[in-house]
Amino acid sequence: MAMAAASSVRLLAAAATAGHLRRAAFGRAPVQVAARLSFPSGRGHPAPFRGLSCSAASASASLSFPSSGGWPPGSVPFLNLLPPDSEPFIEWDPHPADSAASPLGGGAAGEGATLVVLLGWLGARQKHLRRYADLYRERGIGAVRFVVPMRELMGLDLGRRVERRVADLSAEIVAWCDADRRRTLLIHTFSNTGWLAYGAILENLQSRADITERIRGCVVDSAPVLEIRPEIWAAGFSAAMLKKSSSLTGPSAESLDGPIVNGSLNRVSSNLTRPSWGECFLLSTLQKFFEIVLYVPDINSRLRKVLSVLSDKQPPCPQFYLYSSADRVIPGECVESFMEMQRSLGRSVYAHNFVSSPHVDHYRSFPHIYAAKMDEFLKICSTVKVSS
Repeated sequence: MAMAAASSVRLLAAAATAGHLRRAAFGRAPVQVAARLSFPSGRGHPAPFRGLSCSAASASASLSFPSSGGWPPGSVPFLNLLPPDSEPFIEWDPHPADSAASPLGGGAAGEGATLVVLLGWLGARQKHLRRYADLYRERGIGAVRFVVPMRELMGLDLGRRVERRVADLSAEIVAWCDADRRRTLLIHTFSNTGWLAYGAILENLQSRADITERIRGCVVDSAPVLEIRPEIWAAGFSAAMLKKSSSLTGPSAESLDGPIVNGSLNRVSSNLTRPSWGECFLLSTLQKFFEIVLYVPDINSRLRKVLSVLSDKQPPCPQFYLYSSADRVIPGECVESFMEMQRSLGRSVYAHNFVSSPHVDHYRSFPHIYAAKMDEFLKICSTVKVSS
């Protein structure tokens, strides 16, 4: 943790440039941000992080924007401290040779194959999603994996390149489906990053109802938060930057005892990870950053449009929410609130609360339960009638 704290302080020293945030952003020339799609997401205005006490850091953290000319090309505060990433955004896995046993009927006589679109969390790598692709492969379902490197969201365009990559993925999905009208899709999203990528895909496919009608089901892991909440965006970015050193990737204080699983007490972690001063400083600075950036008109309008698609225009397929009361990035009550809204719209909504597993860690914490719940949901999806 000492090394993580030192790293965080160095990170934020670059971010905390001179001036006052709101005066620089709104009192002078407007911030020029040509953003189209940003990730992860958030509601209203700052609420305390559960399990975190960062008041001391809040008082000392400040962030400012240049009043004219913007940042140097291709950079924003602390971007240069993020490692380069040459990993491809999109990775296709070979379709299983024998998919006749798929619960969705892929490969059986008269049926087309099924593809799952895996949309990764912020900072996820292709190797992380490969484990989920293997889970589907064992069930006769092929996969395409999509990841969002953090540098791509923190560049000068704050996500425009990511939006282009999502458009590329949408085009590849359309081409795959058009090759055989019997082919069907599953969507599996992770955190609000994957969730918003799904919304962008649906927006790109608005003119292709014949494709969206072939979505048999949507799995939502560790999401969503429907409203724009800077503190949740800050938590997501902080967790992605600090990775395992982040206290946000551990369980919350109220869930340490965990549930009884297979006759024994589940303890995801024997000790609650306490945030370092550096992590508190990082969270506070990121929150101030997103309090400005998320309300830049172009970004805010774009986000609200994507969130509107996700709340009101999802395909009429079953939805499955995998979440945890212990998630310290995406509050469980936010997920439950969204599920209730979807039920009120007549959607078929299923869910499982893992209670004690951290953010996007449900499969690693409970592999057998996760796989069993996926099998149950795939059987439900197998009954869905799709157009052909």
